[in-house]
Amino acid sequence: MIEAAFNAFAQMFAPALRHVVLKAVGLALILIVFLGILMQRVLAAWAETGANWAEQTAGFAPHAVWAALAWILSIMAGLGIITGALFLMPAVTAFIGSFFVDEIADAVEHEHYPADPPGRALPFFRALTEGIKVAALALLVYLCALPFVLFAGLGVIILFLANAYLLSREYFELAAMRFRPPGEAKAMRKSNAMYIFLAGMFIALFVSIPIVNLATPVFAMAFMVHIHKRLTGARRELVESPHAVETRH
Repeated sequence: MIEAAFNAFAQMFAPALRHVVLKAVGLALILIVFLGILMQRVLAAWAETGANWAEQTAGFAPHAVWAALAWILSIMAGLGIITGALFLMPAVTAFIGSFFVDEIADAVEHEHYPADPPGRALPFFRALTEGIKVAALALLVYLCALPFVLFAGLGVIILFLANAYLLSREYFELAAMRFRPPGEAKAMRKSNAMYIFLAGMFIALFVSIPIVNLATPVFAMAFMVHIHKRLTGARRELVESPHAVETRH
């Protein structure tokens, strides 16, 4: 498992996946910025509306005080969104990962398992549906765990374990469905639930590192391709460089 994680991380810097990393990071940044601006505008509008209502209802403080309060609340909302983006990253990356499933898997299979039959490309809408489902679940878990974040870090632990389960589940099934029907892929995941959950902790650790976690879809998918191969008992082939082949001949 550690070797699989190391191989997945190392291959992120190889030419075959470097452009995928850049695309995934760029798309994640765009999505986070868009959601952040949208949420900030909504919360700022709510703060201003609330301040106006309080001013009209209370009537004991000058307008400048309520305007200042609305401004402070809008700033706090913006800072809260920036902090929340760190926790929402699993949902964002789960959605983004659905766009790059086959590019990542093809690169890993070609590099590490050239003697094995290649996987079949997943239908785009199936991959997208899986990504949306996991993103929605990750968002729901975040909202449920948020009240516990301030209580001795309990919320952070809940989020970490939930991310390990949700992300390992999504990416393992995506890797498995390249070689088997969806029902069989899910059954395989369930029969190896503990092993896959433990593997998911590597993904949860990766997604908890700010900035680095923008590349989570690439690492997670590459990692789960290796995990799937190990669970199916695939024999890893040694790949010789062209120089080595020429030297031998």
